[in-house]
Amino acid sequence: MPATSNLAIDNLPLAFGIIMAIIGLVFYTQGLPGKFWRRFYAVLPGIVLCCFIPATLNSLGVFADGVGSQIYGFTATYLLPASLLLMTLSMDVPKILGLGWKAIAMFFAASIAIVISGPISLGVAKWISPAMFTDDTLWRGFSAVAGSWIGGAANQAAMKELFGVSDDLFGMMILVDTTNASLWLLAILVMAKHSDKIDRFLRADTSSIDKVVKAVESYERDHARPATINDLMVMFGLCFAMVGVAHFVGGQIAEFFAPYSWAVQYSFASSFFWMVVIITLIGVIFSFTKIRRLDHVGASKIGTVFIFVLIAAIGMQINLAGIVSQWRLLLIGLLWMSIHVVIIFAVARLIRAPFFFLAVGSNANTGGASSAPIVATAFHPSLAPVGVFLGILGYAVGTFGGYISTQLMRLVVS
Repeated sequence: MPATSNLAIDNLPLAFGIIMAIIGLVFYTQGLPGKFWRRFYAVLPGIVLCCFIPATLNSLGVFADGVGSQIYGFTATYLLPASLLLMTLSMDVPKILGLGWKAIAMFFAASIAIVISGPISLGVAKWISPAMFTDDTLWRGFSAVAGSWIGGAANQAAMKELFGVSDDLFGMMILVDTTNASLWLLAILVMAKHSDKIDRFLRADTSSIDKVVKAVESYERDHARPATINDLMVMFGLCFAMVGVAHFVGGQIAEFFAPYSWAVQYSFASSFFWMVVIITLIGVIFSFTKIRRLDHVGASKIGTVFIFVLIAAIGMQINLAGIVSQWRLLLIGLLWMSIHVVIIFAVARLIRAPFFFLAVGSNANTGGASSAPIVATAFHPSLAPVGVFLGILGYAVGTFGGYISTQLMRLVVS
């Protein structure tokens, strides 16, 4: 945890006000016409700063322990599902499905890359430092990382129970997981700004993505109108009513599956999993009805605002100082993530997949349903539903892939 002092901010409204001020300042300077700001944001996109500045403040002990997690809890509970609904209801489902097989191919390539990169990383670590592997502690511990990077928190918890990971070791593995996943997320967000150059390197065909983006932009131009108070009240009322329904129904379904061990392993006993599935399904249904007209008055833009608040809240939980205290385990995780990245770039170049598919497919594994839409939004807000769908798919395969990866790690270091 970051070092704290008596001066650390423990007032939630003040802490929330600070991160909102950071977001506002980033967007204000991003819109300035000067050459300096254009060059600055060409190197460091605003979406990165909205995450990195709160992370830096948290690491310096500006925020008291627990403040970031409370604000993130609020954003994940209310703003995340709201953003998913608002951005999903505005999408053109047939055009999203028309993105083709390469999106799914890159997702599974990313999953397989994580499965095999773990055993390779532990094998290299054992070759360099055999003393770290005197018992079966580490391969069991890294099962939690495998579960999280292929699926999500529910899959990670399933791995903890399945392989008997101690609480102390589990805490270390969460640090390995979140630090390396956050670094890769930041790298993706930076590279998204230069996706055209990367697509040229990958020799990618981006025509299907361009068609979706152009269709959405054309739809917005033809139908956009100024929002009235009535529009906004209807939008917010409907949105948060559905958020409440999704949480309630998701909790009931998770409770039904809770007694079954197989359901716990495959995330069916996770209320968050069902909440994401239900809110996404509601958004898809709405997109085929007149409710889609809410996007005429800015539904997807408000959803994007919620996403940026979520990004800042994620940043408040990142402890950059933790990189020093657990450097050996973090280096193994970094090697694991690096091998994963090399593999998916090789696959993307082989099948000529756009960088967008690579980035969202990878983050749907390493970040899950909460951050995959953020990555998709970095390319274009209309593509957020792609991140949602792939993030949900990650939950479905997370425990199975994590189990295979862990068994391979056991064989390598035994």
